[in-house]
Amino acid sequence: MKKILIIGLLILSNNIFAQQADTLAIKQTVNTLFDAMRKGDSTLLRSVFSKDMILQSVSNDKDGKAILSTENAYGFVKAIGTPHAAVYDERIVFDGIKIDGDLASVWAPYKFYLGDKFSHCGVDVFQLMRTADGWKIIYIVDTRRKDNCIP
Repeated sequence: MKKILIIGLLILSNNIFAQQADTLAIKQTVNTLFDAMRKGDSTLLRSVFSKDMILQSVSNDKDGKAILSTENAYGFVKAIGTPHAAVYDERIVFDGIKIDGDLASVWAPYKFYLGDKFSHCGVDVFQLMRTADGWKIIYIVDTRRKDNCIP
């Protein structure tokens, strides 16, 4: 009985360690995205995206109706790499990471600044997939607003 308990504890501790390592790797992937944005580095940005990455936003039209817009991910990469006057500084807080095998989901409230000037806020939701090259972002959807920011 004692051996079964010890084996069970070893398996459990190994799973916890693997989960913690994955969580750190996922955070690093997401942080690399924002480092690339701040640096204007399209190569670094592209390194964290899967080749079929999808980028969408949920916002409101002039009548307050929710709308979904889709942006070309590589258009976004190109825009980040094109010289611009102000630094694109998106500041996030990791508010939840869920992992199931090779799929991960990240919930992260954010505030976006152009240089030092506040632009908007919302929540980023990332879907990531574990690949042979590490965790890659396969999907991002966000909300955007000017007020009622989550701290």
